[in-house]
Amino acid sequence: MSRYDSRTSDSTSYRDRRSDSGFGGASSTYGSSGSKRESSGGDEESPKKPDLDGLTPFEKNFYVESPAVAAMTDAEVEEYRRMREITVEGRDIPKPVKSFRDVGFPDYVLEEVKKAGFTDPTPIQSQGWPMALKGRDLIGIAETGSGKTLSYLLPAIVHVNAQPILAPGDGPIVLVLAPTRELAVQIQQEASKFGSSSKIKSTCIYGGVPKGPQVRDLQKGVEIVIATPGRLIDMMETNNTNLRRVTYLVLDEADRMLDMGFDPQIRKIVSHIRPDRQTLYWSATWPKEVEQLSKKFLYNPYKVIIGSSDLKANRAIRQIVDVISESQKYNKLVKLLEDIMDGSRILVFLDTKKGCDQITRQLRMDGWPALSIHGDKSQAERDWVLSEFRSGKSPIMTATDVAARGLDVKDVKYVINYDFPGSLEDYVHRIGRTGRAGAKGTAYSFFTAANARFAKELVSILEEAGQKVSHELASMGRSTAPPPPGLGGFRDRGSRRAWS
Repeated sequence: MSRYDSRTSDSTSYRDRRSDSGFGGASSTYGSSGSKRESSGGDEESPKKPDLDGLTPFEKNFYVESPAVAAMTDAEVEEYRRMREITVEGRDIPKPVKSFRDVGFPDYVLEEVKKAGFTDPTPIQSQGWPMALKGRDLIGIAETGSGKTLSYLLPAIVHVNAQPILAPGDGPIVLVLAPTRELAVQIQQEASKFGSSSKIKSTCIYGGVPKGPQVRDLQKGVEIVIATPGRLIDMMETNNTNLRRVTYLVLDEADRMLDMGFDPQIRKIVSHIRPDRQTLYWSATWPKEVEQLSKKFLYNPYKVIIGSSDLKANRAIRQIVDVISESQKYNKLVKLLEDIMDGSRILVFLDTKKGCDQITRQLRMDGWPALSIHGDKSQAERDWVLSEFRSGKSPIMTATDVAARGLDVKDVKYVINYDFPGSLEDYVHRIGRTGRAGAKGTAYSFFTAANARFAKELVSILEEAGQKVSHELASMGRSTAPPPPGLGGFRDRGSRRAWS
């Protein structure tokens, strides 16, 4: 039996939901929580605790250290973190766990983990799970494909199971904010898979589709809502949901949400959530804008970094950068496809929707099985394209950056940057669509004179990952200055609106 299952039973709690057939129990009503939440970081003095007058207390610390973890010496902990490239900051940091059993998840959650084929926790899970289960705020910095979704979803299930059950009119207990429809849908699929055993319901709230089914889900009552910011605010303003019950808040891919201009919407949403909530803040990069936003929303957080917060590429990915002219691109693409096409999935990135459609049309006319995905496609069409790509029926997919972070397609063998992206962060995340979960992958990039401002930093990324640097690229890197802030640093905000 899990350590969490052995806690004192509560008739209005989700702990017994496997035998529960419906709603009931007391409703928890919270006061307005628009008060500003302070932060704590590094060595700063701890701020005043948030004002909790009038708010119903709730349980959020569930972590009980297993004997195996407790027996680890400080030297063993330090060596384990070093081997797995885990860096931690904060006070009272728990030791990492080496196995799923060490975490003490309920048996029904562990069954789902086993069914999914996982054998050991990933580095972010190893350190992130104990942190999240202790109920403290958490900053997690890890590359895409590191297992971070389960790092916050499994503790969320434990959190929900400890709260009073929903009453009619209650909003969710767990809120996950995501930048794109595709990412939101994928998170919801995982939430359904791992939450079904304890009858935890979830729904996905995003734009581009009819509101009716989403409204019905919210009105029936769901414990976990995964949402894009714009559609969630719409649902709140039309009184289809409220955030009074939210005690576990996740901001996934915070850097991408800021890049897409969601800062005001995020602030508005968070102002409706009680200030003593638990907040988990996930990002693949750590630019100043992301750090500043975290200081507004988090209180005395842990911080865990996997690898380095400096920008670097996955070493499992072979990177090949060709310096060519704009006019050579299409012929180079066709020749490359002729060389590598073996039925494996190939993801081709372009900067614009128009370019995406044009190249896809040209490829199809030339007999290549290509489909495209971008922000102007209807949700139904995007779902169909993804299904064809995942199944291998159409092994070539062209995409704008809507796919750079939001999609989790397994077994992508090749990534081709037909257009080099507008920032090196986007470069790292685009190529990160391959080489996932320990697999190998290859990324090809077409680099033109128009991209010269990125050459020097690109050379550094390639060298850090142990990749060959062509003479042409090295020469370009020596003769050009690095991009000014806003172009190569965080992102050129004006260049990424087209696909949102």
